[in-house]
Amino acid sequence: MSYFVITGLINAIGSVFFGLYVYLKNPKANLNKTFGLFCLSVAVWSSFYCVWQISTTEESALFWSRALMAGAIFIPVTYLHFILVFLDLHQKKKKFLILSYILSFIFLVLDFTPLFVKNVTAEPSFEYWPKPGIFFHPFLLMFFGYVIYSWYLLFKTHQKITGIKQTQIEYILGSSLIGFLGGSTNYLLWYGIPTPPFWNGLVIIYVLFITYAITKHYLFEIRVILTEILVVATVSTLLIQALLAETLLLKILGIALVGLFTIFGYSLIKSVIKEIELRSKLQKAYAELEKLDKAKTEFLSIASHQLRTPLSTVKGYLSMILEKSYGKIPERIRKPLENVFISNERLVKLVNDLLDISRIETGRMEIRLEKAFLEEIISSVVDELKFEAEEKNIYLKWEKPKIPLPKISIDKDKIRAVILNLIDNAIKYTKRGGATIKCKMENGKIKVEVSDTGVGLEKEEIDMIFKVLTRGKAGIQFWTEGAGLGLYIARKFAEMHQGQIWAESEGKNKGSTFYLELPIK
Repeated sequence: MSYFVITGLINAIGSVFFGLYVYLKNPKANLNKTFGLFCLSVAVWSSFYCVWQISTTEESALFWSRALMAGAIFIPVTYLHFILVFLDLHQKKKKFLILSYILSFIFLVLDFTPLFVKNVTAEPSFEYWPKPGIFFHPFLLMFFGYVIYSWYLLFKTHQKITGIKQTQIEYILGSSLIGFLGGSTNYLLWYGIPTPPFWNGLVIIYVLFITYAITKHYLFEIRVILTEILVVATVSTLLIQALLAETLLLKILGIALVGLFTIFGYSLIKSVIKEIELRSKLQKAYAELEKLDKAKTEFLSIASHQLRTPLSTVKGYLSMILEKSYGKIPERIRKPLENVFISNERLVKLVNDLLDISRIETGRMEIRLEKAFLEEIISSVVDELKFEAEEKNIYLKWEKPKIPLPKISIDKDKIRAVILNLIDNAIKYTKRGGATIKCKMENGKIKVEVSDTGVGLEKEEIDMIFKVLTRGKAGIQFWTEGAGLGLYIARKFAEMHQGQIWAESEGKNKGSTFYLELPIK
C-alpha cells in the first residue's frame, strides 16, 4: 500500500468524521450544513483518489481519475458557500452562488468525457496519471479563483472585527493555506511538472482546524493546535511506516506502537484542552467580576452624589444654628447639636471618599499640578491636627529638614489629603508616646516618614491595609467609625503622581512607620 493510498484514506475517513461531527452538532444550522457539504466533497475526492491509486488497468485508472474529479469540482464552490454563510454574506451573494453551482454541475457533466480528462499516461512514480482536456483549464481558473475570493472575503472581514469571530477567521485562513496548497500539488503533474503530490496528507489537518473553528465557542490557544499537529503527524508517520513494513512482525509492532502513541497523544491533548477550558472559565468569571465591579462603582458614584446635597444642607443649617443665626440656643441642647454636627462631618467625609473612589476607578479623577513646597503642606497639616494629639496627651513632632527641599509638581489638595490621612491615623492608633514626621531627599526623590509608637501592624495586615474597604485589626478595635477607604485613596493619589506609599512595622504594639515617596519634577 503506497503513501498516496494511505494519505487519501486518512483524508477520506477524517473528512467524513469531521463533517458528520459538525453537522450533527446542529443539523438545522446553515453553517453546519455547508461545512458538511464541503467535507463530503473532500471525502469523495479522497476516496476515489485511493481507488485510482490501486487501479491495475488503463481503463479503470481513467474512470476513477474522473470519479475523483467529481469531488474536486465541488470543493471550491462548497468552500465558498461555507465561507459566505460563515461571514453572513450568503443572502447577499445568493445569485452568484446559484450560478457557481450551475457552473460546477456543467463541469461535472463534462468530467466523464475526454473534454475534461483526456486520458491517463505514465509519470515518474505513477503508472497512470490523468492529462487535462480542453475544459479542465477553465475549471482550474474557477478552482483557484473561488478559493482566492474566499480568502479575500475572510481577510477583509478580519480587518473590521475583533473577538472570537476574528480568531475563528485566523484559524480558517491558516488552515485553508495548508489544505489547498497541499491538495493543489496534484495539479502540477497534470501539466507534466515533476512535483509529486507529497502534501496530500495536509488536507485532513485543514479540515480538522476548521472543525475546531466552528464548534468551539472559545478557540484553543496555539499550544493546543501545535500539540494536535504533533500528535496527528506522528501517528500518521508511524501508521505509514507500519503499513509499509516488509515483514508481518514489523507491521504488528508498528501498529502496536501506533496504538500506544495514539493513547498517549489523546491523553496529552486532553490535558492541554482541560487546562485551556479551565482558563476560559476563569476568564468568564473575571469578566463577570469586572461587570459587578463596574456596577458597584456606578452605584457608589450615584449614591454619593445623591447623599452629598442633603448632607451639605444639614451641615449648613447646623452651622447656622450653632452660630446662633436663628437666635440663642439652650445650653442643654448645644452639646447634642455639636455631636450631630460631628457625625454629619464624618458622613460628608465618607461621601467625599466614595466619590473619590468612583472617580479613580472610572478614570475621571484629574490632578492639577503646580509647584509647591512639601514642607509647607506638612506644616499646615501638623498645625491642624496638633490639638487632636494634645487631647490624647501624646506628642506630635515635626522634624523639618535642615536644608530646604526643592519645589515639586503636585496636586496640593490631593497630596495634603494623603499626608493628613497618614498623620491622622498615627494619632488615632497611638495611646502612649506620639508620632514623628520627617521629610528628606533620597535617591532623587522626596520621602515623607510618619512614625508612631502605637499599636503596630502584623505582616498580613501590612499587605491588606491599602486595599479598598479593608482595615487592620487595630482599626476595627480602636476606631470603629473608619470605613477602610483612606489608605486606599492615599495609595491611588500617590500613584497618580508616579509615587508610592507603603508601611513598615516590627509587629503588634511596636509602632509603625508609613512612607510617602514622590519624584522631584
